[in-house]
Parts: sequence; structure tokens; C-alpha cells
Amino acid sequence: MERVWFITNRASGSASAGKCEALEAVFEERGLTLAGRTDFPNEDIPSEVELAAANADTIVLFAGDGTINATLCKLADWNGGFLILPGGTMNLLAKALHHSLDPAEIIHAAHEHGRRVPLPFAEAGPHRAFAGLIVGPAAHWGRAREAARDGQPRRVVELIGKAWTRTFGKGLRVSGVPGMTRRYQAVFVHPAEQRLEVAAVDARDLRSIAQLGWDWLTGDWIDARAVTYRHTDRVRLAARKPVLALFDGEPETLAPDAEITGGTTRPVFIATKAEEA
Repeated sequence: MERVWFITNRASGSASAGKCEALEAVFEERGLTLAGRTDFPNEDIPSEVELAAANADTIVLFAGDGTINATLCKLADWNGGFLILPGGTMNLLAKALHHSLDPAEIIHAAHEHGRRVPLPFAEAGPHRAFAGLIVGPAAHWGRAREAARDGQPRRVVELIGKAWTRTFGKGLRVSGVPGMTRRYQAVFVHPAEQRLEVAAVDARDLRSIAQLGWDWLTGDWIDARAVTYRHTDRVRLAARKPVLALFDGEPETLAPDAEITGGTTRPVFIATKAEEA
């Protein structure tokens, strides 16, 4: 970790312009060379060719889970390291990798004693989720959440209405998961080291549905109340039409019979947490 490429998204959580500049000062303090910077989505994520030309060995990401996901998917075959800083709302990957949620402390620790580790992911076709994904009618709350983050109040009201209607409608069936035989308003899939963790929400009453919608809008969707938990190697959708899914909060449309499986990356993530005994 000597030549870093800094990727930020100033619309994500706490990644303000002032904080980005402060972190660049930390790079300088540590003697790190700033090989390049990207203000996503205003600028494209660098290609492997661009990173090689800049002789970058590490990408430092100060953004939300969606920006991190886009970067990791585009550069899945790159041989450099990724340092994830908490610059979003939920910061799930940063919490998994670091002992602290202070970005400056993480940079210092990573430069002093960071180690590369692999991380599990869930995938369906070309799409991957490192923090988690959700499929089913409740995924439509994600569009309302994005509109709220973008400061579009009228659009929020419109999308809440659509999400409410979808959530009250027929749920999603899945196959391949023992004990999950109902129609569900949401199916959460979390990548774990051994198998996928699956949580299905069967929200049939008004209070549960309202709480699920609020969890989405406030960014706590991964903690939404679930009624059925299982571990499995794969999940197959059993729908009649294409299904909306959110991969680390980013919307994608899946085929009616799409299969969700798990995998593990190469050891490219820089962790500062102490190794478990």
C-alpha cells in the first residue's frame, strides 16, 4: 500500500468534500502517493489499464455500499488491494474489516499492519452483493429511499405509493431452501463464509409492512424483521415475471427463475481487525 487511487462519492452518507480533502492529507502524512482520484458517479471508475498506467497498488474507497459494489464488480480481476472506508450510511463492509469506523484511523492502521483477506459474496448472473441483497416486492421500497436521498419529495410520495401496493400484493416464492414454502414480501440473502444466510419476511399485517417500509427508507433494511431464517448453498426464484432485486442497495432485474449462489473473492481486501484466534 504505497500508491493509492482514491474513489469517492460525495453524495454517499458522510463522504463530504471536506472529509475527502482531510483524508488526502492523511495519505500525505503517511507518505502515500496519490496515484489518481475518481469522483463517482461524475467520473468513471478507473479501468485496469488506467490503474496499471498510474502504477496504483491500492484502491481506497470512501463511499457507500452501492459505489463500493460497482467498483468491486468492475475490477473483480484486478490484482491490487481494496481499502474500504466508512463513507456511506450502513458501512457494512467497513464494519466487517476494521476495528474502528474512523477513516483516518483505518488508513494509519492499514499502512502499518493491514493484511489482505478474502470476503464472501452472493451472486446471480453477472450481479454480486458483498453486504447483502434483497428480492421480492419490498425491494421497491429501495426506489423510494433513493428518491429521498436525492431530495425529491414528490417522487418519494409517488414511489411510496407504488411500493405499498406491491408489498400488499402477492409475495415471492423461492425454491431450494428447506422450510421456505410461503410467498414472501422480501427475501434477504447475506453472504457468509460457509453458506448463504437467507431470511424471509412474511409481513401479512399492516404494522409489519409499515415497519418494513420504514426500515427501508431509513437505511436499516438489513435489520428489517424477518420471520424465517435458513442457511443454504443456493436460492432459486420461483416467479412468473422478472423480479426486482437490490444488490448492496443497487437495483437490478432478475429472471423469474434466477439462481442465487455464493462465492469467495481472492484475498484483496485490506483488513485492520485483529485475526481471530
